[in-house]
Formats: sequence, structure tokens, C-alpha cells
Amino acid sequence: MSTPNSGNLKVTQVRSTIGTKPKQRGTLRALGLGRIGRSNVLPNRGEIRGMIARVPHLIKVEEVE
Repeated sequence: MSTPNSGNLKVTQVRSTIGTKPKQRGTLRALGLGRIGRSNVLPNRGEIRGMIARVPHLIKVEEVE
């Protein structure tokens, strides 16, 4: 049975952190990012979705199985 929070999310950094607030840089670090073009596959959970919601202008998100 598939739930809305099933699967994984591939998060890719697409913009630089230069000029961003320290909290946003920390959020990217917590997501496992730090350089443009770097990707990380994370579980689709509420905590991860909350972090993604803080930096949508810096990342690209894709759903993967």
C-alpha cells in the first residue's frame, strides 16, 4: 500500500549559498549538500520535507523509488 510519504526524494543543490543566511546554509548541510550540483537521496518524511520547505530556491527535488 502506497502512502503519500512513501519512497525517497532526490535533492540536488542548484544555487550557491553565497549571500544566504547562516540558517539556510545549515539546512543545506543537514540535507547532505554543500556544493552546486551535489545530490543526495533522502527518505520522504516530514522532517525532511520541512527542511526542503526552508530552502526551495536553492534546491531541486525529484521523487525516486
